[in-house]
Amino acid sequence: MSLLGKRGLGNLLQGCVKEFARYLLDKIARIRLELDAGLTAAGGCMDCLKWCLLYFEIGSEEEDHGELLLSVALGQVLSLLICGISLTSKYLSDDFHANTPVFQSFLNYILLFLVYTTTLAVRQGEENLLAILKRRWWKYMILGIIDIEANYLVVKAYQYTTFTSVQLLDCFVIPVVILLSWFFLLVRYKAVHFIGIVVCILGMGCMAGADVLVGRQQGAGENKLIGDLLVLGGATLYGISNVCEEYIVRNLSRVEFLGMIGLFGSFFSGIQLAIMEHKELLKVPWDWQIGLLYVGFSACMFGLYSFMPVVIKKTSATAVNLSLLTADLYSLFCGFFLFYYKFSGLYLLSFFTILVGLLLYFSTSTYIAQDPRVYKQFRNPSGPVVDLPATGQLEPSVTYTSLGQETEEESHVRVA
Repeated sequence: MSLLGKRGLGNLLQGCVKEFARYLLDKIARIRLELDAGLTAAGGCMDCLKWCLLYFEIGSEEEDHGELLLSVALGQVLSLLICGISLTSKYLSDDFHANTPVFQSFLNYILLFLVYTTTLAVRQGEENLLAILKRRWWKYMILGIIDIEANYLVVKAYQYTTFTSVQLLDCFVIPVVILLSWFFLLVRYKAVHFIGIVVCILGMGCMAGADVLVGRQQGAGENKLIGDLLVLGGATLYGISNVCEEYIVRNLSRVEFLGMIGLFGSFFSGIQLAIMEHKELLKVPWDWQIGLLYVGFSACMFGLYSFMPVVIKKTSATAVNLSLLTADLYSLFCGFFLFYYKFSGLYLLSFFTILVGLLLYFSTSTYIAQDPRVYKQFRNPSGPVVDLPATGQLEPSVTYTSLGQETEEESHVRVA
């Protein structure tokens, strides 16, 4: 081929490449113009997330980044289980008109009873079921009632107020857990923890705003004040239950907590079912699909109850409740495909904002400020007496959550 022919072919190929590049750039520009403004914000939040990860890696050599990410990931497993609970409940109520929240909780308590209460029954010594009941039966009875009614009040609130109101007011559990942890578990927080908490709540508010914009304010909206009060009551009871759970799994055992909840939960929820929901249960059009949904709900709920004590012991009750803020977002993402929800980029912004808040919260440790006058009120009275340090001194290093190695200059008890 002549030199002129080669140059002509080269110019032709170069022209084709330029035209193809112009075409791609034009397509990209059009796609960017068509994207929702919220997606742009979500991209900015993603940059912020990368900055946070870079900050944690470069600026804090003490922290174990694998443990930090593990703590975040464990919370997201709980959120996915709650997503499964929400989806099965929605199918039961919307497609099959099976509104049986008490019965659904009753199934979970029965499973807890069969697995964990029977485990306690066959144990020997001080960890036996009868020995535990002799020492602490009335405490677990109150805790079982609190757990039952917390679930019931929040579910009941959907009949009176909007979905968005429930989402926002349910965040009230976070300040409840913080206050109870401060006064009863003696947890002390740093400024970065409060910043992370505020960022997480802002992410939740962003999701609620997206619901309003796309018209997802489901719920009756009648007697809204009653519904809002029910949510606040349920959130308060959730907070009490979570803090009690944290104390029990740290000082006693996970099996004891779940076994006692299964025992008293199945007893009192069975009574509540017989009084309040027996007529609704008779109206359920039973078939294999409904049975499968109940099985799916029970499996997710049992997994949530069984796994949550593990995550709480690894992190804390506050950290778990912050992590659970993403549960509604996972339900929404599934709803885009299953229920044809309208999409908004603000949902992505909300998700990444909550993740940034979680990374900020987990980036440093809380610590225990021991005060014997307070602490002794909540210790196990039958347990060994431990000499506690004087007021204002920090307890020697005991690692509750291994987010990094302790230094001699700053020894404290890690809880998140």
